[in-house]
Amino acid sequence: MTVHTKLASTGVKSIFIDGESGTTGLDIVRRLADVPGVSLKSLPAEQRKDPEAKKALLAEVDLVVLCLPDAAAKETVALVDGLGSRGPKVLDASTAHRVAEGWTYGFAEMARDQPKAIASSSRVANPGCYPTGGIGLLRPLVAAGLLPADYPVTVNAVSGYSGGGKAMIADFEAGTAPHFELYGLRLEHKHIPELQKYSGLMRRPIFVPSVGNFYKGMLVSVPLHLDALPGNPSPADLHEALAAYYPPGGQVSVIPMDKIADSSGRLEPEGLNDTDRMELRVYAHPSYPQAVLVARLDNLGKGAAGAAVQNLKLMLGLDA
Repeated sequence: MTVHTKLASTGVKSIFIDGESGTTGLDIVRRLADVPGVSLKSLPAEQRKDPEAKKALLAEVDLVVLCLPDAAAKETVALVDGLGSRGPKVLDASTAHRVAEGWTYGFAEMARDQPKAIASSSRVANPGCYPTGGIGLLRPLVAAGLLPADYPVTVNAVSGYSGGGKAMIADFEAGTAPHFELYGLRLEHKHIPELQKYSGLMRRPIFVPSVGNFYKGMLVSVPLHLDALPGNPSPADLHEALAAYYPPGGQVSVIPMDKIADSSGRLEPEGLNDTDRMELRVYAHPSYPQAVLVARLDNLGKGAAGAAVQNLKLMLGLDA
């Protein structure tokens, strides 16, 4: 392979995507084609599992994106650590470091100072797609005191099959997968730790994911009994807390309740496909003390590659 020197003197930032042939990696590569000021570096296929070749390339880039299984992601981080001050910044799209000490959580809209925290960090964990929706709905309500941190929360979600990796994609495209299925029913889904931690919940939530026969798109929903919450908040109170938390014009938007009231009472998961946006909604009926909170996003956009590009722009000081 050709050894590339870092391009700091030219203002161009060099990036290595470790695992570029996977679904998320390929999508990041596609998105970076439209980003000025970056140069993608890679290893030949025959060297991708060669630690010495990988270590040499890591020493020459500004940032590495890990699109790998957890164990492989940890191996690459160990190589980076071994380089000391010559090592690149790390953006990990696996589950390996999302609740680990020393890592910054890469959900930029999670808090007002989160973009600054991401920009100043050399270790950022890209969020999971499901937790992006769940945290987006729950954290503002916990912060506002409308939802107690020890409240027994249930999160339901459905995703397109692209979120399941190469084997699931192959099964659906071959017509051998079921049209719809629940999974994670042993209640140990790998997204639960980050969902709990960054939502601000003290009690472990019940999380029930599912997958449908569509390529991408996602709905994450949280049902609430409002008369079981302190102060009996109204649906409007929930909406106001969400709207106050997310400034207008950002990637996360809160849909006005009057638009929801005029809708059919249905919501399909593919409406934000090919975008990096997430929409939040509060559904309710005036006769019942209940509400259903819903987040809609593209599981490959705001739920994966879109968030990764947003984070790496922050980390490299590019115009995000």
